[in-house]
Amino acid sequence: RLVGMPTETVYGLAGGTFDPAAIETIYSTKRRPSDNPLIAHVASVEMARTLCRSWTGAAEELVAACWPGPLAVVLDRADAVPPIAAGGRDSIAIRMPAHPVALRLVESFGGPVSAPSANRSGAISPTEARHVLADFADEDLLVLDGGPCRIGLESTVVDLRGARPVVLRPGAVTADRIAEILDVEVSRPDIVGQVASPGTASRHYAPTTPTRLCPLEAAGGEGVAVITIASDVADAGKVPPGRFRVDLPDDPILVAAMLYSTLHAADLSGSIRIDIVPPPVGFD
Repeated sequence: RLVGMPTETVYGLAGGTFDPAAIETIYSTKRRPSDNPLIAHVASVEMARTLCRSWTGAAEELVAACWPGPLAVVLDRADAVPPIAAGGRDSIAIRMPAHPVALRLVESFGGPVSAPSANRSGAISPTEARHVLADFADEDLLVLDGGPCRIGLESTVVDLRGARPVVLRPGAVTADRIAEILDVEVSRPDIVGQVASPGTASRHYAPTTPTRLCPLEAAGGEGVAVITIASDVADAGKVPPGRFRVDLPDDPILVAAMLYSTLHAADLSGSIRIDIVPPPVGFD
């Protein structure tokens, strides 16, 4: 059986990395495209080394500074790791989660577990156990309730296979922080399709309800859900009309932690559309 596993980023749908049948069940349960790779979660650096052909100096420096934490490193996949665990690729993404329940699970299992976000493919990622249970209500799934996720957004994924690190997916560990740790320039390409990192398909993290980004003055209307930054509403002196409204706090860390749970609530509100007012420039 698969396990819904809490981490500091989002809840994951976990199965043994070295078990092709378990990995196949993850893909089929999520309805996930077979070329979308998974992140292997480990409880130690020693466990991480078993997953890759070579453990680089850059990897050693980065994980010493950032693990346990929201950073996955992409390295050459070891031959012992089933290709299906990496979306059929020669690379593998690895991270050590900063959540006591996740670490206990991996330690008790005795090996790495691969765990994409515990939701149907392309849908909003879960940041609470109830989100997982709702998405997989028809599945025989064990969910470990570790409370709300502290960070609430997916981990940073950085490719360390080349001469220069490449950020494949942004997250809480910024490219500037990676560059500072390694003392090298870090590439930050615009990702427009599936690469060696999960979360890079053209459609991802999407509500069921039609959703758009729009300025505050255009937001809202009858039957519309509105998500804003509270200071924007206060500064404008305008309350957008709508069926459902959440004004997120004026704090980037809290906004990140609350974003997916707010989208879940808006999606369940019965609204005909979700309007999201983007934060101001420099809000990061």
